[in-house]
Amino acid sequence: QLSHRPDLGILVGRWTYQPQPHELPPIYQQLQAVAMQEQSRFWLQDIRRRTLNDPQTTLWLLNNFFPDVARRLGGRLFVAYLVGPTLHQTIISQPGFVSAEAYADKPFVLSFFGDEGAAIQWLQAQQDDAAR
Repeated sequence: QLSHRPDLGILVGRWTYQPQPHELPPIYQQLQAVAMQEQSRFWLQDIRRRTLNDPQTTLWLLNNFFPDVARRLGGRLFVAYLVGPTLHQTIISQPGFVSAEAYADKPFVLSFFGDEGAAIQWLQAQQDDAAR
């Protein structure tokens, strides 16, 4: 489920099921299409219903998708992932995991949250910083 929240300046994607790995690229392409239409560089991705993180898809997102979307949108992309505790532990335990602070030299930033309010606050803080 994709929706643009103009009141918050955030593009929200809510994953209501655990997709198969082959489903992820087309879904992310839909996300990109909406982001381009709305010119939205601030995303909240609610993946609390997902339990698996496909390593191949993660590599594609980090190395190709997110940098390309940032380039197309003409600015840094900020993605707040809202995750459940089990998936969060899986993600931060992966060998290549880096915190949001480690994205300083990248055209995108990812951060992970267990609380939607905290995720939205983070995105709004990024909007404030980008506006300066």
